[in-house]
Amino acid sequence: MTKKLLAECVGTFWLVLGGCGSAVLAAGVADVGIGWLGVAFAFGLTVLTMAFAVGHISGGHFNPAVTLGLTMAGRFESKDLVPYWLAQVVGSVLAATVLYIVLSGAPDFTGVGSFASNGYGAASPGGFSMISALVIEIVLTAFFLIVILGATSVAASPAFAPIAIGLCLTLIHLISIPVTNTSVNPARSTGVALFADGPALGQLWLFWVAPLVGAALGAIIWKMLASDD
Repeated sequence: MTKKLLAECVGTFWLVLGGCGSAVLAAGVADVGIGWLGVAFAFGLTVLTMAFAVGHISGGHFNPAVTLGLTMAGRFESKDLVPYWLAQVVGSVLAATVLYIVLSGAPDFTGVGSFASNGYGAASPGGFSMISALVIEIVLTAFFLIVILGATSVAASPAFAPIAIGLCLTLIHLISIPVTNTSVNPARSTGVALFADGPALGQLWLFWVAPLVGAALGAIIWKMLASDD
């Protein structure tokens, strides 16, 4: 279990460092910045690479919503759910701390701003409402779980699962960065919210509730689709 928890911590660290780091450090650079498209691919690549690297150790969740969905689908022991959540949040907070240290060393540093945090209303990149944020996070997390459960099912080719899952997360970001800056992962949202300026910490509840609800729905839908899995 110690190795599993360390793998979840390391994997979530990489997800936040790579995904949020690309948004904070590389997305807005004039002329050569990677933009939202680059950030979307960065998040997908973090999951793809870590799923290959440590997925065989812990299952490669890196996300409390994924852990809940797998538990509800009968793929994960419920007694290990909370330890996995704790390891994932610790990894996220450690990555956010590293990003804060790096960003604070910029020559024109005056504060971290939104710090790639998730939000709605004024904190949404596109100014979308709380209802919009709830709906998009629930729906996209549900489909994320359906893809994960399908790609890792006994009828699928497990060697290709990380690719499908990573590309799914990329697509999710392409859809929802303008709405919420894309969470579908409570741990990812928590780490950066602790450092962000603005309302991120006060709005963090939504980015726990919506992904967890979405994960539960995704697991239920998958069980209806493949009851013999």
